[in-house]
Amino acid sequence: MDQLKRMAIFAEVVASGSMTAAARQLGMTPSAVSQHLRQLERSLGLALLHRSTRRLALTEAGERYHAGCAAMVAAARSADQALVRLREEPEGELRLAAPAGFGGLLAKALAPLRSHPRLSLRLLLDDTVIDLIESRVDLALRVGPLADSSLVARKLGSMGRQLCASPAYLAQRGWPALPRDLLQHDWLGGKSGQSGSDMLELQGPGGEREVLRLQARVQAQVTAQHALCLAGWGIGLGVSEDDRQALADGRLLPVLPGWRLSDLAVYAVTPRRGDQPAKVRHALDLLAGYFGERGHSAEATLAAAGV
Repeated sequence: MDQLKRMAIFAEVVASGSMTAAARQLGMTPSAVSQHLRQLERSLGLALLHRSTRRLALTEAGERYHAGCAAMVAAARSADQALVRLREEPEGELRLAAPAGFGGLLAKALAPLRSHPRLSLRLLLDDTVIDLIESRVDLALRVGPLADSSLVARKLGSMGRQLCASPAYLAQRGWPALPRDLLQHDWLGGKSGQSGSDMLELQGPGGEREVLRLQARVQAQVTAQHALCLAGWGIGLGVSEDDRQALADGRLLPVLPGWRLSDLAVYAVTPRRGDQPAKVRHALDLLAGYFGERGHSAEATLAAAGV
């Protein structure tokens, strides 16, 4: 490493034209610059400079050696500039992992990133929790309680959950009036339910609580649940952006709107601490603003549905 430093000092001496000027540029004393040059020449076994009281001139060996030293310094500066751009301007590939139902949400939340031409986006949408380091993920969205880990988590906000079903299903099977009526209906369960059942805890308008274990007729991930709910297979939990839109335009209807399910916390998780590149910082700010401003609560979902 000392040799690389001396090569850089030699390149600066040549560029500046004197040891005094080079010392000023490098924040060193002229004697320190001279000592580094003598050590460099000693290690090479060749003189690099002709020294006189008036000027410095390159020897033949110095001319040949200077080309490589100057190229090394230029490459180092270029590397620094590339990192400055990475720190200050979103560029490169942003690898973002999220649950399967987050495609529509991310398309809206991250829309401002389209204005950065040197940035590309790769979305890894899967309900299975992936290893961020092994998959080279810059940022992941996780919903619900987080397992203890070395990852860095930042709470972005929360997502409301609303029981919903298609008009055709409710016309055929009737409307549940109370939470226990759900036991007589077809339930669309989550893919993660190992026993084929889901536990639901609902809070009523008077503060009363009901806890139910619902056996799923169908188990599927969020995107498939949405399609099944629209097709009239049963009652499901509306959590995705597609569900919100379907509730807003009447393709899905809220079930038990007076009973509230707890919101799910949404976290942004990164694999490392410390300063993040601009692409990650910008994405985090956009996602925090999206969840903070839109209010992804059950009340907001019902308001969008006109309830």
